[in-house]
Amino acid sequence: MRPDRLERFRRAKQTEIAALEQAAAQGGLPAPLTGARPDFRAALRRPATGAPAAVIAEYKRASPSRGTIATGITPEDAAAQYAAAGASCLSVLTEETYFRGRLEFLSRMTAPGLPLLRKDFLFHSLQIVMTAATPASALLLIVRLTPDVRVLRDLREQAEAHGLHAVVEVFDAADLTLARDSGARIIQVNARNLETLAVDRGVCLRLAEQHRATQGGADECWIAASGMDSAEHLRDAADAGYDAVLVGTALMAGGQPGAALRRLLGNGNAFSGVRSPGGVRGDIPAGIGAAP
Repeated sequence: MRPDRLERFRRAKQTEIAALEQAAAQGGLPAPLTGARPDFRAALRRPATGAPAAVIAEYKRASPSRGTIATGITPEDAAAQYAAAGASCLSVLTEETYFRGRLEFLSRMTAPGLPLLRKDFLFHSLQIVMTAATPASALLLIVRLTPDVRVLRDLREQAEAHGLHAVVEVFDAADLTLARDSGARIIQVNARNLETLAVDRGVCLRLAEQHRATQGGADECWIAASGMDSAEHLRDAADAGYDAVLVGTALMAGGQPGAALRRLLGNGNAFSGVRSPGGVRGDIPAGIGAAP
């Protein structure tokens, strides 16, 4: 990926933001959703029985690195399959240009009752307002899209004021420092290299091993993203200190996301132990889930 790729994504959102600004000026923005939302952060501490880490299963129709992945699976079907297979949360791509997502997918994936993460390129306060009008429980903020710590903090606090958790995505230690300075409590580490699109799980694992226990890390939730596509990868992530992994392409590509998630999780006895919320694997018999 070229260094300007994120800027290209930002430019692709300008029409959306202009429309939101016009709607705001005319008093046409939707009201925030009322009522409680499923607790995204709590769900990250509740992996499927026997699994070492929670899985955030993603509804992903396409991507810049893969092109079309799966367009024949409806949001409703994916949500039902993922819930039945043991997903702890659902990630929903809503970006239209590169990922073929839509904001309405969030409302179409609520039936199982799992917490929903809105995954998009969000860097404007009106995008937070629009997310608050959906049934999402969390939204994604990317440090490299919002490298000003004050802006990142403001967006996170705006989300939290609406009852949304903010998942702050980082790629390296410098990003992590900025995320923590902004007050982020849910850290997502992306293993994908922004310049080449290559995935290096080792970079992702080392960042957690070296930094999870520092600067109040025990109170944070950590998510590993990109390239986590086997039971072994889940174990590695848990051993490194991750609470959860986010998996998209590996689940969607075969056209049967629920079956793919079951294979990823094993049968509940495939794992030799589970990890406590603090990030240390415990001597717990296989088949017993982690405590909330």
